[in-house]
Amino acid sequence: MNGQDGQKGPLLSRRDAMVLLGATSAIWLMNGTRSPAQAASDTPQSPCIVRPEQTEGPYFVDERLHRFDIRSDPTNGHITPGTPFALTFHLSRVHAGECHPLPDAQVDIWHCDARGVYSDVEDPGFTTLGKKFLRGYQLTDAQGTARFLTIYPGWYPIRTVHIHFKIRTAPVTRRGFEFTSQLYFPDEVTDRIHTALPYSSKGRRPVRNHQDFIFRDGGEQLIVKPSPTHDGYAATFPIGLQLS
Repeated sequence: MNGQDGQKGPLLSRRDAMVLLGATSAIWLMNGTRSPAQAASDTPQSPCIVRPEQTEGPYFVDERLHRFDIRSDPTNGHITPGTPFALTFHLSRVHAGECHPLPDAQVDIWHCDARGVYSDVEDPGFTTLGKKFLRGYQLTDAQGTARFLTIYPGWYPIRTVHIHFKIRTAPVTRRGFEFTSQLYFPDEVTDRIHTALPYSSKGRRPVRNHQDFIFRDGGEQLIVKPSPTHDGYAATFPIGLQLS
């Protein structure tokens, strides 16, 4: 674990990260009425988008919480307040110019609440040891899909709004594949959501995407595009992984 929320060496630099066009015609489309439990994207994307790795940061805790809805704290049943956000990952394995769905991969996500607070950590600004809100993992299905229901993140000093994620394959040997990075949001979407409670009580965020020292290293390739649902937002994040 990195002791500070700083940059570690990326698996793929911005120059190396690329979109493998034409590798496959498989595109997942989500149909029907959308809700926070059904993530979708307005513009279909190739699932073979190779993304840059970014720092894990200081707040990863391997809670082993296998769940779809990460808003609740299993220690007391409290639901974290905030705008519902449905997030779908589409994982693919990229090899020799071909793209195939990646099943049985573990996808962990974790992020702060509307006040900028993470669970189960001790920080100079807060102590939440023992709490487990806004953390969890899912295993990808046969189509490489993993779905989560959470809230739109808040902000904390020196960082733009983001969600951390970690992908791990089931280790056939002692050396399993691991990929860690972060998701970001369009500033205009964040500005709109953060005008409402509980976000607005914290005030205006001081750091936007282009001012964030971690976002600058590949963050443009890690932006999701949330679309409104009947009571929140939803987004899909396709990612292609080059497994050794």
